[in-house]
Order: sequence, then structure tokens, then C-alpha cells
Amino acid sequence: MKYLFFSVVAFLVSAAGAYAQSNIIESLQTRRAGEGVVTVHQDAQISGMIGKRYVLSPSEQPNVLRTRGFRVQVYAGNNSRQARSQAYDVAAKVKKEFPDMPVYTYFQPPRWLCRVGDYKTMEEAHSAMRMLKATGVFKEVSIVREQINIPIE
Repeated sequence: MKYLFFSVVAFLVSAAGAYAQSNIIESLQTRRAGEGVVTVHQDAQISGMIGKRYVLSPSEQPNVLRTRGFRVQVYAGNNSRQARSQAYDVAAKVKKEFPDMPVYTYFQPPRWLCRVGDYKTMEEAHSAMRMLKATGVFKEVSIVREQINIPIE
């Protein structure tokens, strides 16, 4: 019974000590026996912002919804500089042929990728893939499942 009482008292004391410290900076600067001393030098505005939530203003809200969907992959290279330039060249060709299609060129280890479109269904992606193949410029194209961006209006 004594053990339970002392553990409850110890918990309440530690909870009260944690509650008294309003942020991590105060917690770091609290002096304790047997521990070193931490001194943080920073602007008072930064200290005031610690622990507060950042809320986007309506003008900063993202205009896209990220969800699972499909894209058409038009290029996949290795991790060399040449592959990077080829990926961007393919992206430029896609933008020239189909200016309304979104193009994404990025490095996903271990290769450079160029993918086109934000399609919710496999049928939409297949239609885009046929259009890309019909140009004769993009021969090795495939449909991949990926996070896509759906515009919010």
C-alpha cells in the first residue's frame, strides 16, 4: 500500500513539474542537481511561438488534394547526370506535345523518373498512354500507381 501511495505522489510531483514548464526551452534551462547547464540564446518572438500550432491562412491553403491514382511513366533512367538531363529533355518534349498535361520529373532512388498526368482511374491513364504512344516520340511508356494531385476549386 505504501508503494502505491509513493508512486502516486511521485507521479503527481513530476506532472506538476512538467506543467510548470510551459515549453521545451524552459525545460532545457531548468537547473537540476548532477546535470549540466543549458543556456539558449534566441529572440523572444521565437520563444513565444514554441508550442503554438501553425494554421495556414486561406491564401496559403494548398489548392490540391493528394490521393491515390495513376500516372503515365515516360522515362526511367539511372542515377547519373546524363539520366537527369534525359529525364528533363523528355519532360520538355511532353510539355511541347501536350501542354495541358502535368509533368513530374524527379529522382526516386536509384533512378530519375519522368511521369505524366494525374489520373483517378486506370482508363484515363490508359487513354493518355495511347495518346503519348501515338506521337511516335514516347515508345517505352507504362502506367504506374502513385500519389496524384487533384485540383480543388
